[in-house]
Amino acid sequence: MADVMMKLGQFTFSVDTAAYQSLNRVTEYRWAQQDRIGQSPALQDVGPGSDTINLQGVIYPAHKGGLGQIDTMRSEAGKRKPLILVDGRGRVHGRWVIERVEEEQGVFAAAGAPRKQNFRMQLRKYDDGA
Repeated sequence: MADVMMKLGQFTFSVDTAAYQSLNRVTEYRWAQQDRIGQSPALQDVGPGSDTINLQGVIYPAHKGGLGQIDTMRSEAGKRKPLILVDGRGRVHGRWVIERVEEEQGVFAAAGAPRKQNFRMQLRKYDDGA
C-alpha cells in the first residue's frame, strides 16, 4: 500500500487513482479582545477554533480507478457522519467531516465520458468533546 496518500473513511486517495495535488490545512486559534480604558485591548484565549483541510486533485479515469471515484467521495459525504482520517504514513488525524465536494470535467471521450476530472474537497475536524 505504498501508493496510499491518505484514507478518509473507506475512501482512499492514492497516487494511482484519486491523487490530490495540493493539501491546504488551516488551524484557527480563538482570542477575544477585551477593551480597557486608557490601555491597549487585552486578549483572552477562548479555546480552539476550526481546523479545515482543502484538497485539490485530478483523476484520469481511464488510467486507474474508473469514473466512479468522485461518486464514491460524494457517497462518503452523503453518510453525513464523521470519518477517520489517516495519512499514508499511518498517522491517525482523528475524525473529520466532508463539507464540500467539487468536480470539474474535461477532455471528453465518446458519450461525454470525461478523460480528466479535477476535484476539490473541503474537510472540517469533528470535535465531539471527547
